[in-house]
Amino acid sequence: MDQTSASLLERLRGPADDGAWARFVELYTPLLFDWARGVGLQEADAADLVQDVLTHLLRVLPEFHYDSGRSFRAWLRTVTLNRWRAGLRKRAAQPVIDAAADPDEVPAEAEAFWEADYRRHLTGRALALIQAEFQPATWKAFWECVVSGRGAAEVGQELGLKPGAVRAAKFRVLCRLRQELDGLLD
Repeated sequence: MDQTSASLLERLRGPADDGAWARFVELYTPLLFDWARGVGLQEADAADLVQDVLTHLLRVLPEFHYDSGRSFRAWLRTVTLNRWRAGLRKRAAQPVIDAAADPDEVPAEAEAFWEADYRRHLTGRALALIQAEFQPATWKAFWECVVSGRGAAEVGQELGLKPGAVRAAKFRVLCRLRQELDGLLD
């Protein structure tokens, strides 16, 4: 996909762009589900929260104006928390993360969890989505250097590439990943 994430958000404002919505759902559903599980919801309740959040986003994203100076992640997390809190109030139940806590307060540990989880899932999903854009050798060179932490010379020898070609492959994939995540990991 040649669209950046900022342009994806812009496309969601347009009239019924099914491709943009499909891409958004593909990127964010696993993250929303993990966030829901992270606040202690069982699988079925987490799935209900994700459905509620996506339904809400379907209504509000067409009017959403992306501001590159602000964090989309923080906005999405706030929407998710607000939908979770609304569900808590509706059921008149206490939050699972701390039975004595105020439902409007989220412990610092939960904030750190959400931040790390957001980055991990969004990056993983973006990597899965862009992998098809690269030749297998390019992807393998990138993966071995970045994820496995191996040196360019070692990976190049294994793949029959010069170390410079391995570094170039790594650079191309990282540039594409940055483009895909533009504005979403601020």
